[in-house]
Amino acid sequence: MAYQALYRKYRPQTFSEVVGQEHITETLKNELASGKTVHAYLFTGTRGTGKTSCAKILAKAINCLSPIDGDPCLTCESCLSVSNGENTDIVEIDAASNNSVESIRELRDQVAFAPASSKYRVYIIDEVHMLSTSAFNALLKTLEEPPSHVIFILATTEVHKLPATILSRCQRFDFKRIEAERICERIQYIADKEGLTVSQGAASLIAAAADGGMRDALSILDLCASADKNIDEETVESVCGMAGGDYLLTLADYIKAKNAEGALMLIDKLYGNSVDMGRLLSELTSHYRDLMIIKTVKGESKPIVCSVSKLKALEAQAADYDIKDIVYTLSLLQSANAGMQNGNRRCEMEMTVIKLCNPALSSDVASLERRISALESGAVKVTAPVKETPKPVTEKAERPEEDEEIPLPEPPEETVAEAPKPPQSDEITPVQDWGEVLSILKTSAPLIAGVLKDSKAYIKGQYLLIDAPNTQFRSLINSGNGMYKDSIRKAAQTVLGATYKLGPYTPSKVTAKEDPLTALADKLKNFEIN
Repeated sequence: MAYQALYRKYRPQTFSEVVGQEHITETLKNELASGKTVHAYLFTGTRGTGKTSCAKILAKAINCLSPIDGDPCLTCESCLSVSNGENTDIVEIDAASNNSVESIRELRDQVAFAPASSKYRVYIIDEVHMLSTSAFNALLKTLEEPPSHVIFILATTEVHKLPATILSRCQRFDFKRIEAERICERIQYIADKEGLTVSQGAASLIAAAADGGMRDALSILDLCASADKNIDEETVESVCGMAGGDYLLTLADYIKAKNAEGALMLIDKLYGNSVDMGRLLSELTSHYRDLMIIKTVKGESKPIVCSVSKLKALEAQAADYDIKDIVYTLSLLQSANAGMQNGNRRCEMEMTVIKLCNPALSSDVASLERRISALESGAVKVTAPVKETPKPVTEKAERPEEDEEIPLPEPPEETVAEAPKPPQSDEITPVQDWGEVLSILKTSAPLIAGVLKDSKAYIKGQYLLIDAPNTQFRSLINSGNGMYKDSIRKAAQTVLGATYKLGPYTPSKVTAKEDPLTALADKLKNFEIN
């Protein structure tokens, strides 16, 4: 006889055997016991939580000749025919491969026929969200008013994809993720039946990897049993390609210390040991999620699945972390998950870790805020630049009037110097970090940031020349509202490290061969920003 997978061998046969879904099984048993069944059921929830199992039990119980408090007896002719796969009145349809309107029309023609040997003809449509729009429309009328001998049971993991017209015609049951403690109990029960030895730490690790799904947990247990009858945490980590708790703690320490080299060498070691980079990213995300929970939840009971020793190690590491850094790390790890789907998984993991170790490489708003906070708190020391003797201005008519200087906060002694003035130079250079300036403006001044969309900037001496394709830029700046000019100056000072005067940029005048400096001075005089 062929080997049968554990999740199939130990599939629940009655509602009483279903683990972790008592809020559903008790309701269904009461309906069956009182004879108040409906014509259409909808089971929704994450994978491996018992939707298909409950659908099969419900189909069996509805046709059972001697039900016991809503549960099927499992011994009558009808129950045995279902268990042996001989009952033609219970039809299972996979909507993923039968999602066309033709398939549903064929089903609609079949429901008119009376059951062959049972009281009800039951249609179980799995992954019903995969049906096409035309297929849903074809099913709608039949689902609303089916023959009295027909019952529909729809199952889906993505209920949000179902039309409201379908939802309104079904009695809905939401399956929740199974608690880790219940999964551990079930694992130990099955291990005893199969002659396996599973440590408590290994059971907890399997439950954490299963993420609330009993089927996934039993599949992992099955895989571990093939490797060793005595299953411990190392067995689970080795079989599933997990990084392991120690590696995650070490990697998080490298990230905290901004040690990119150490983190990359550790990732290389894990990669060489066949650790899947996608799983490593997921485990590192879970690790920082645990740190976030520890920093936030102060009570003894915390929603974390791990051993006592692992919890102590997490608490020790969380004590050295700031909650802002944890949340920022989690957001970056979550963003990297999308890149894992299409790009090079190892490269994506390495780039993410480098960004975490060096926030200056990330241009998002959260990264900029962290860099500014570090400067304000004195965590990053700013070296005072050497003051240069300003060049005398001999021809006042050739330069625009002095722009208003922005008063800066008084810096702490010996750490932060007064914002330096830009060096005197007639050379025009593009601002490479203009995108970072615009990112800051999106938060501080969204209106001016919108006007400056697709703009470029150049530096000439003490002037920041802005080339904005939006014609509203000059009128907005010259409106008399100094808030917009101040916002641009402050954002530029944060990124460029100096306070500049503002002016428009006109390429045709700047690049004129006859006298570019005179042309620039004339242009600035005509469009001076006060």
